[in-house]
Amino acid sequence: MRAVDLILKKRDGISLTGEEIDFLIKGYVGNTIPDYQVSAFLMAVFFKGMSFRESSILTRAMIASGDVYDLKKVRKPLVDKHSTGGVGDKVSLILAPLAAACGVVVPMMSGRGLGHTGGTLDKLESIPGYSTELKKDEFVKGLNSIGFCMIGQSERIVPADRKMYALRDVTGTVESIPLITASILSKKFAEGADALVFDVKCGSGAFMKTVEDAAALADSLVKTGTELNKKIIAVISDMGNPLGRMVGNFLEVREAVECLHGRGDEDLIGLSVRLASWMVAAGGITKDRLSAEELCREKLEDGSAYRKFLDNVDFQGGSVEVVENPDKGPKSKYTIPLKSTSGGYIAGVDAYKIGRASVILGAGRAKKEDDVLPGVGIELVKRKGDSVKEGEDICIIYFDDPDQLNEAKKIIHSAYSYSGIPVKKKGRIIKEITMP
Repeated sequence: MRAVDLILKKRDGISLTGEEIDFLIKGYVGNTIPDYQVSAFLMAVFFKGMSFRESSILTRAMIASGDVYDLKKVRKPLVDKHSTGGVGDKVSLILAPLAAACGVVVPMMSGRGLGHTGGTLDKLESIPGYSTELKKDEFVKGLNSIGFCMIGQSERIVPADRKMYALRDVTGTVESIPLITASILSKKFAEGADALVFDVKCGSGAFMKTVEDAAALADSLVKTGTELNKKIIAVISDMGNPLGRMVGNFLEVREAVECLHGRGDEDLIGLSVRLASWMVAAGGITKDRLSAEELCREKLEDGSAYRKFLDNVDFQGGSVEVVENPDKGPKSKYTIPLKSTSGGYIAGVDAYKIGRASVILGAGRAKKEDDVLPGVGIELVKRKGDSVKEGEDICIIYFDDPDQLNEAKKIIHSAYSYSGIPVKKKGRIIKEITMP
């Protein structure tokens, strides 16, 4: 078997067999197939696509390229959630303890922020002392004793994905739905989950800009996961406007804690509860999603979810005192309000631009090696649909470096659009996709 023959086969739109895909992945990870041939293969997939069966085979081959978490000693059900990324998306911090309070075990492996999107690990690590690096036995212990743990991807988990993603990034093949699907599913199933709920974002602040593209990815995730005999649910949600009021690492922790107390932003709570309820239903805790949502609301109201979060913070070395008293947590050196340039109603707040501004302030990374500042960010005082007077505060900027302020202010101003007539607020959920 030769790599060039498989490249030609895929170039001509012919499906590859399991043996052929295994040969390519093993050869690439083992350094017997060079980058330039895998680049050609990726480009062929980009243009010719893959069947759901091929995607599932590719996913299996990528999982087999490295370590897999053995969670046989962990109580069931094991259900995780994955978001395709957004601005102000702190849902994981609310959802994981909420699902755990309902009886689901959540083995969550998350990422760091890059570009305009924030990362769950950066938010958690803004809690003093919190460690996202756990040994396997500690991971298992935390899952059994608390019901969830939140860690980063180790170097030995799905090395094929790490190598292939680096190639996709420099060869213009990132936006391939079969490749995105295999990348996401391989990492998630390597962590040991039996079922997955996906939050596929669409809009200016998302990777998928249109509902049609988001639906195509969601459909691919569900059908490919079904080929792998896993229960998959995909929720398409709007990311045209930032999620919640806070954008920035510890600012988002504070907002998540407010939601866990049941008194946070209803837009954020609503999406978190919806996703958590799908996890609870997928785990068989309740008979259907509606009864799961009732249970989730109960666990927020009685404080169970908040107590789970505190237990997790303590287990992973974080400061419980800071969580209970957020004023003792990281703060920016300066704050300044930004004033409205017009009156009327907020027509929209462009999530991509708010994300860019937060990166300039230091809340995110332009490059992987960049550090993040835990206390900086943006608080959205006015959001889509709110009435506003000219000169009224529309947001508060939290910053450390005055030299970055003017550029951030310009971008934030450009993110806000205004209307002379009332603007209807819409829900976050656009579509939900499940398989029988």
